Amino acid sequence: MSNTGNELLFLPLGGAGEIGMNLNLYGFGPPDAERWMMVDLGITFNNGQVPGVDVIMPDPQFIVDRLDSLDGLVLTHAHEDHLGAVPYLWERLRCPIYATPFTASILRRKLAETDFKDEAEITIVDLGSRFSVGPFDLELITLTHSIPEPNAIAIRTPLGTVLHTGDWKFDPGPVVGAPSDKDALRRVGEEGVQAIVCDSTNVFVEGVAGSESDLLQTLREVIGKCENRVAVTSFASNVARLETIAAAALANGRDVVLAGRSLRRFDEAARENGLLADTPAFLDEDMAGYLPKDKVLIVCTGSQGESRAALSRIAAGDHSNVTLEEGDTVIFSSREIPGNEANIGRLHNDLSRLGIEVITWRNHLVHVSGHPARDELIEMYQLIQPRIAVPVHGERRHLEEHARLAKSCQVAETVVNENGGVIRLAPQGGEIIGQVPSGRLTWEGGRTVPMNGDLVRSRSRALYNGSVVVTVVVDAHGLLAAAPQIATTGLLEADEETVLTGVEDVIKATVDMVKKSKRQDDELLKEELRIAVRRFFRDSFYKRPSTSIHLVRTE
Repeated sequence: MSNTGNELLFLPLGGAGEIGMNLNLYGFGPPDAERWMMVDLGITFNNGQVPGVDVIMPDPQFIVDRLDSLDGLVLTHAHEDHLGAVPYLWERLRCPIYATPFTASILRRKLAETDFKDEAEITIVDLGSRFSVGPFDLELITLTHSIPEPNAIAIRTPLGTVLHTGDWKFDPGPVVGAPSDKDALRRVGEEGVQAIVCDSTNVFVEGVAGSESDLLQTLREVIGKCENRVAVTSFASNVARLETIAAAALANGRDVVLAGRSLRRFDEAARENGLLADTPAFLDEDMAGYLPKDKVLIVCTGSQGESRAALSRIAAGDHSNVTLEEGDTVIFSSREIPGNEANIGRLHNDLSRLGIEVITWRNHLVHVSGHPARDELIEMYQLIQPRIAVPVHGERRHLEEHARLAKSCQVAETVVNENGGVIRLAPQGGEIIGQVPSGRLTWEGGRTVPMNGDLVRSRSRALYNGSVVVTVVVDAHGLLAAAPQIATTGLLEADEETVLTGVEDVIKATVDMVKKSKRQDDELLKEELRIAVRRFFRDSFYKRPSTSIHLVRTE
């Protein structure tokens, strides 16, 4: 392919300007005829602000409109915010998927619950391997993170190389898997790197993230001081942490019980790929009640305060197999994902009310981050020496600070961009050349729906402003034929039903006000009534309820 007129583009549709929900697109070719490759397709979780919503994912419509030019999806690792949307969105994409063995194991378990489980083509690529997706020549570079097999991708094109870091840190003692392949990073840097697309999560943290191997001694000591049951909650995907917790429990004569479906899934996938080989098999959660209090350690899902996860259900007393009580201890071997602070705080309070001691990273070394702190970012820039830095995987403040750090590392250009911004990386250097629609979807009732659509908006409105349903019966002339029937939710106390008399008066006045020539127009009449009823509650109670009018016309 001639390079004349070609461009190298980067377009994030998720994960830029936010932490989580990653969806990255790389384009190569002449304008409006590019070939595209997707890197990661993840989800985020509702922080409680939107009612009835659990899973939130990026809207891939831009690339759905260009499916003939999408050559594949490459997954950097198996975290939910990097592959969790595949079961929900792959049917729209129907492209080949490329993943390393552990990531493929996790993905297969997720796809097994879909109707297209036998249709998705997953190509397993080895760690450190080199392969092609369309016009892109890819090399996986092993890094370390809080999950097995995290990879950076050196994306080679005729217009230059891009290093896409994925999530990473430089851990000298990762417990599970090999240390970061700095020799490969150095080699790629010496070849010349046009741009780096890099994780920004911990850009405000000085020093280094810390090593997984440093936790064993602390956890062993903390658990050793506990007299009754101990529960530890962490991210289910952190297989290294699972191994560390198991070793600390074994040193204190405790059996390990797993409570939570996702923990079982990751345990199975890890052992399937030769990990946790020296760790004894974990016990099922139905064994927890049969073990002595001082001989059991329960690993639970729910470190982010998720309402349906095991720990929240245990704290609420509605878990079918696991109970915690006064004198027990819960260790949060994790940190708060931004946006989850309120949910985690509520869970801490629920546990404290039961007389359970809560231990977190704030008072003991029970967690290390999986993302690079400032010294690690600086080392990465020294190894890669890119011409352009594109910060991702961070909120706007993270991206701006990362850009400042990159400039201090003598990076010539930085581009701060958020979801939907199209960056031309080559030729002519880094520049935002356009904006495409980007949005969010949620899984609702067995299908994906837009977060800004009528369904979610009306539900949110009803939650915060209440709802009104009015049945109005009119005769053939458009006059009231019976008293209106009014039902409200979330607006009135039980002893305030007399307020509805005022609503009836408003309805009668509105019907009388409509011109006779317009009373045969059902839609017009319904809209006039909806506005009038909503205005009544706005003026009376300062609320704008979700308002529905059911119009019945008699003969």
